[in-house]
Amino acid sequence: MNLFSSGASNSKPKKVLFIATRQIGDVLVTTPLISKARELWPDAEFHFLGYRGKLDILKGNPDIARFIETSDRPKLNEYFFLFIRLFQRYDLAIVTQPSDRSYLYGLVAAFRRVGVLSGHPQGDAELNKANKIKRDQQNAWKKFICIHTVEVDYFSQHVVAEKMRLLESFYLNSEDVFNHPISVTPPVGDPLTPVIANQLRSTYVVVHPGPLTAYKRWPLAYWQALVTWLAGQGWQVVLSASPAKQDLQLNRDILSLLDKETLEHVIDTAGMLSIPQAGTLIRGALAYVGVDTSITHLAAACNVPTIALFGPTPPSNFGPWPNGFVGKQPYTLRARSQTVGNVTILQGPGECVPCRKAGCDDRADSHSQCLDLLEPAQVIEAVNAVKRTLQEQ
Repeated sequence: MNLFSSGASNSKPKKVLFIATRQIGDVLVTTPLISKARELWPDAEFHFLGYRGKLDILKGNPDIARFIETSDRPKLNEYFFLFIRLFQRYDLAIVTQPSDRSYLYGLVAAFRRVGVLSGHPQGDAELNKANKIKRDQQNAWKKFICIHTVEVDYFSQHVVAEKMRLLESFYLNSEDVFNHPISVTPPVGDPLTPVIANQLRSTYVVVHPGPLTAYKRWPLAYWQALVTWLAGQGWQVVLSASPAKQDLQLNRDILSLLDKETLEHVIDTAGMLSIPQAGTLIRGALAYVGVDTSITHLAAACNVPTIALFGPTPPSNFGPWPNGFVGKQPYTLRARSQTVGNVTILQGPGECVPCRKAGCDDRADSHSQCLDLLEPAQVIEAVNAVKRTLQEQ
């Protein structure tokens, strides 16, 4: 039973605003929270505030009545009109990111708020002590304006559980938030363009090599080995990528390493697919192989066998959620290979894995030794495991 229905609050919220002003993957992982909120408040009207160009990942979501888009760097006049549009229009704001801006939006929009607070990463104890004091000071005003907050835990708490916990205060027993299967809702798919659809002639595997940042990359020669092996099984290989220049170049670099026979089995869709179209493509695949990026989360949400290559990022925090999982934590912090539901996460060796740094040099353009040591044979074995499972079904 939730507090709104039990009389601990005056009424159930009639209008709720969800706020996720970050990247596509951060938006997608709010969908279990939205679904659970719908169970709590079946008659409420849900709106969603996020960055322009990032909300296609929610296309067709049956629980959201309206989308509100904003720039990732609004100018003063955009802030002004957005604040007028939001001002006290909602009974509850659910702030799913710890940024100051997200909290300001929640403060302007709603009478009550719940929100995610910045956490305290592991590391040097003395440094963490100083950081904790600073973050506690930064979080103080956010706690003050909220009826309930949840702190990020980058190593032990999965991001889906983090979002779901924002509803804890509306239950008499907070564990009730997690007592049913939890799933991520993918966007409704759009038809593939004929130029792509007409090339799909046989069983295919979707491969997504490009992450948002370089330190999550897998070596080029490894992609060459994997794609060559996949084509050798008689499957088509569909390379996907965002329209970003570095992702388009990465796909071109991979294609340049392939021999003529392998190239006959490869379709390059780099930059040609919208997010809903990517969902359509992935749903028809035998399997998906990708790095730590938003499209990998989309693949898992589409219930396709998903093989995710993880380096510095803790899978226990941001591993693709296996749909239907019951509980708070599907993954362990470190394992060379772990499979839960339709998701297999692979990690390289090393006691430092995962470090949650930006690669070995802790900067965006760094390499990551753990990914350098995650060999193609390990990925090929994971694909073979998928093949065996499908044959047994």
